[in-house]
Amino acid sequence: MSILERAHLDMIRAVEQHGSLTAAAEQLHLSQSALSHSARKLEEQLGVAIWHREGRSLRPTQAGLHLLSLANRLLPQFDHAEVLLKQFAQGTRGALRIGMECHPCYQWLLKIVSPYLAAWPAVDLDVKQKFQFGGIGALFNHDIDVLVTPDPLHKPGLTFEPVFDYEQVLVVGAEHPLHRSIFVLPEQLSQETLITYPVDIGRLDIYTRFLTPAGIMPRHHKTIETTDIMLQMVASGRGVTALPRWLVEEQRTRFEVVPVKLGEQGVDKQIFVGFRDADSAIPYLKDFVALAHSYRSLPLHDNL
Repeated sequence: MSILERAHLDMIRAVEQHGSLTAAAEQLHLSQSALSHSARKLEEQLGVAIWHREGRSLRPTQAGLHLLSLANRLLPQFDHAEVLLKQFAQGTRGALRIGMECHPCYQWLLKIVSPYLAAWPAVDLDVKQKFQFGGIGALFNHDIDVLVTPDPLHKPGLTFEPVFDYEQVLVVGAEHPLHRSIFVLPEQLSQETLITYPVDIGRLDIYTRFLTPAGIMPRHHKTIETTDIMLQMVASGRGVTALPRWLVEEQRTRFEVVPVKLGEQGVDKQIFVGFRDADSAIPYLKDFVALAHSYRSLPLHDNL
């Protein structure tokens, strides 16, 4: 059992500040006899005198000076910890770790982060992309708190809310034969080089919702990690790609590319925000979801 407790450090600092047990007891809202008893008991347990007693005044011994130095270092840390824990309990302080399961979602997230950080200055925010395509496990393992994904997997204990609607389109260069087309058919891509992010084709909409149902494969499939290089390749006539329409519209001033509808009906998609049901009442998480909803119908390229 520990001999030295926080109450002892409070007593030592109060005696130093006020010079006597009587004045220290008043500050600590204790009776003088109770504080005197605590002081004697502490000295007995430690086996060393803490104060030189000079009448009613107390002057610290060498051991007392060491304890006073300890109190001056630790007590402010205790006070700070209590403030932080109260903020955690009230949901005004914490950490929000966001996992990303799609490359274009990162561009969307940038629109949310700035106003969120301004609204929650005491909440640390971290974005983790190493969980790409493993976000469900990361949520269950508490490695992340929020998952941003276009392809939610609904599991017990998790909630996914759609927060942004968008259209997936084919992207071609300004000189590509398809650049004036209203829409493109799957067979028109059979001789194309298709550029995508380095993702399994089973999770790429251009395959699962457009090419594969029609039994079509592109002539070549090339993967590139960065959106800018991908668009530069398309603008240079090195291939075509598929991206959200809003992202293409944002980048058209930088790259000579054109969005074309995938099929006559198009390919509609949504961005979802997922979180653990047990965390749904945390104020700063609720506000992040609410802020994400506020961008649902906004043309993001107007918000840059």
